[in-house]
Amino acid sequence: MTRNNEPTRRERKASLEATIEQQRVDILLAAERWQDASAPLENGWRLIRRYRTPALTLGGFMLWPLLRRPGKALKFGRHLVFGAMALKRFGKLLPGRH
Repeated sequence: MTRNNEPTRRERKASLEATIEQQRVDILLAAERWQDASAPLENGWRLIRRYRTPALTLGGFMLWPLLRRPGKALKFGRHLVFGAMALKRFGKLLPGRH
């Protein structure tokens, strides 16, 4: 230190270098925590990407009959809607449910 209690240039440089080194360590630790936290998501994404082509192919094969005869799909949809509405009304009839 100099006479006015101000740090010298070397001391300031050493202080700044220590601060930078600490920031580097903090960034490395944060990056490691980030990778640990996102690992399950990454694994799930890899699994989805692995089976994407077979799933799209199977979906296409399942969609083909629907495209050839759309009337059956519309009829099935109407049955689903009717069934859902019937279950909803039946649920309102049960005691204690509003």
